[in-house]
Amino acid sequence: MQSISRRLAEFAHELRYEEIPNEACTEAKRFLLDSVGCALAALDLPDMAAAHRYVAKLGGADHATVIGFGTRTNLPLAALMNSLLIRALDYNDIYWKQDPSHPSDIIPAALAPAEALGRSGKDLLVGIVLAYEVEMRLCLAAHPGIREVGWHHASLTQFASPLVAGRMLGLSPDELVAAVGISGSSHFTLGGVVAGKLTNMKNTADPMAVEAGVRAALLAREGYTGPVEVFEGKEGLFHVLHNVTWDSEALLADLGEKFLITECGYKAFPTEALTHQPITAVLELAREHGIDPRAVREVLVETTTRGADILSDPEKYHPTTKETADHSLPYCLAVALAKGNVLPSDFTDEALRDPLVGELLPKIKVVKNPEIDALFPKVKRAIVTIVLADGRRLRRVEDHAKGEPERPLSPAELLAKFRANAGTALPERRREELIEATLELEKVGNIRDYVRLLVRGGG
Repeated sequence: MQSISRRLAEFAHELRYEEIPNEACTEAKRFLLDSVGCALAALDLPDMAAAHRYVAKLGGADHATVIGFGTRTNLPLAALMNSLLIRALDYNDIYWKQDPSHPSDIIPAALAPAEALGRSGKDLLVGIVLAYEVEMRLCLAAHPGIREVGWHHASLTQFASPLVAGRMLGLSPDELVAAVGISGSSHFTLGGVVAGKLTNMKNTADPMAVEAGVRAALLAREGYTGPVEVFEGKEGLFHVLHNVTWDSEALLADLGEKFLITECGYKAFPTEALTHQPITAVLELAREHGIDPRAVREVLVETTTRGADILSDPEKYHPTTKETADHSLPYCLAVALAKGNVLPSDFTDEALRDPLVGELLPKIKVVKNPEIDALFPKVKRAIVTIVLADGRRLRRVEDHAKGEPERPLSPAELLAKFRANAGTALPERRREELIEATLELEKVGNIRDYVRLLVRGGG
């Protein structure tokens, strides 16, 4: 019987653009556009400046381009930096059925090698679809999900990223198996990177797993080998992470026939995923009832036990960093009430000191609800009750946040998000040219021509 690595490797090696359904290709292009917008919006963040200095000082071979900055560096570093940029604002995509994940973090594992080798737009689309397909299937394979037992989803990304990079590099099935074994032996990530007071590592864990996958693919191309049964073999993934139940059927069933990318969601807010339903509920109540934030006496949020634990611990009521604030349910809801939306600009150092937001923060109470736990993760329900100074109690139950497949971003909303994110990084003419090139990516003959559009300013 073929190993799981072999099955995935053969799928990655054999998938052809013509075999991908139109709706899957359309979503791949939309997610690419969304991801590039998120990256361009993150260029001036202090942590991205620090990471770029790191990349620039290391230098390396002139393989691929860093989005926005235009710096040229080697494949692993280009993939790392571009993945960091996409991830930095916590504004890119979200998939959460069992384990949560952001498959667009892996797009740079396709983009950097595609640029280096002059692959076509169709080739890049195959790589993007592979990234989503493998990552999302890995997220379905563990019950209750490795995040629920303390591991970060980067532990799964380390298995997807080498397949994506390896396909772009033209690896053989044997080399792809080796790449999965190399990367999958190297990069398990503790869930503590997203617990308590958060640091820059919150957004860095997954990009490092993407970098590891690219490095593994390059090693495999040189003849380096890795475990061939890294999933089901002795002391492999299934054996070592034994406090979950692994379902290899969910990982492999209908591989190449059913494509999951259309089941992934977009983020309407640059915040942790479990904040989205409560934010949506607060915004809907505020709009429906014309709530004056100064008239709010209390906001009660009922959510999952995990959501109450990680999103409303004491650190989250006094956020001093962007990373803690965008994972703080009280802060995000205070912003939603005070400003009528939640945007990237709400997480700057100045915004964290907003007096009205600070006044609202202690009024927000977050409690666990066992009935909601019973629905999770299939349904991520939030119940929000706003009590006003005049005694009125306004209540809303929210199961689907804006951006989820059940409540998708319209084409106009996606373009508006991209244009706002691209902001001043690109002149208007370049923004529109980039939109057209991305949404017609299959017409691009050489990805190097596309990447030139991603450089800040005049290019």
